Amino acid sequence: MTEQPDGPTPVPDQPAGPACTTCGAPACVHWQRRLTDAEFADYLALVQGRRDELTELADQQKPPPDFGPLPTADEVTRTIYGCLDHAITLDAASLIHTKACTAPPCTCTPEPAPEPEPEPEPQQLPPGWG
Repeated sequence: MTEQPDGPTPVPDQPAGPACTTCGAPACVHWQRRLTDAEFADYLALVQGRRDELTELADQQKPPPDFGPLPTADEVTRTIYGCLDHAITLDAASLIHTKACTAPPCTCTPEPAPEPEPEPEPQQLPPGWG
């Protein structure tokens, strides 16, 4: 006979969400920053490797895949997570920070927020609908 355990073994505690980038504690806020030059070079190598692999696996009887240009540094961000001790303000977290940002504490000048889209023109209703 096999021995039965006395009861179920509890699952070890795991964080319910992302961890603070600085210390590993549960995160309470996140923000974005541009990639450093080394991170961007690694990212481009990863993207190019994926493209090479997909090109190799593509059907040879069809035209080769067209991936378009590689991403630029202005198109890529990295998410940074902060716990209660390493958090920044929500106003600062809503902006994209520079690649040199050491937040927390944030000493950079983040990119300005995008302009809101203009309200669409109201459509004219047919006569008798208004």
